[in-house]
Amino acid sequence: MSADLLVRVSSGDIPPREGRALVVGGREIAVFNLGTRFLAIDNRCPHRGGPLSDGIVSGSAVVCPLHAWKINLESGAVERPAGQAACVRSYLTHTDGDFLLIELAAHAGDPPTVAASMHPCGRAAGSRAPGSAPDEPAAVVHANA
Repeated sequence: MSADLLVRVSSGDIPPREGRALVVGGREIAVFNLGTRFLAIDNRCPHRGGPLSDGIVSGSAVVCPLHAWKINLESGAVERPAGQAACVRSYLTHTDGDFLLIELAAHAGDPPTVAASMHPCGRAAGSRAPGSAPDEPAAVVHANA
């Protein structure tokens, strides 16, 4: 198994254009179903800690429900207000049949080891390429739990 913790989530637990919060290993992760793909980021807005999973999905971004900061779901970077250097961690995802696999770094604060693409905060973003499935998941988590 790789150095990353893999979390397996039933993709049917997350309706299209919505997010759900998961707590895994002390981390709260927001997972979003964009209809054709799933994206995962930390669930706390860098502004005031608002729950991003409760925000409104707009394209490939989410608008924080507290103060309307817009966070890019692919990179974790703040899109609005413009000029903010703040960001949230993003996690690689991969669909496997009816399940979604989320790669979490082995240690809090470590970026994921597979860097498919990088954003200004230096973290991997997006979904894995088809056929590049990670090892077996270490945990199975239900999004509505």
